[in-house]
Amino acid sequence: MELVIRPNGDITTLYTELLDLSALGALNIARASHVEPDQFGQWFADVIDGPKLGPFPRRSDALAAEVAWLTEHRLPVAGA
Repeated sequence: MELVIRPNGDITTLYTELLDLSALGALNIARASHVEPDQFGQWFADVIDGPKLGPFPRRSDALAAEVAWLTEHRLPVAGA
């Protein structure tokens, strides 16, 4: 789990239940994507304001691609 902490104290992360994020302060949780199958049983990760990833044969593959894309494109570390 990556936490990006900005100089003003704001924290951005991909939501998981690994940590109790409410302990860090008020939460603002927004959906970033949807992972769903098509009529053929292939899985897609449809990123809001981003690409549609897939097809993948397994849901777990679509979820992994979703996390990888969001980590790379939505959690950039300033100056990196």
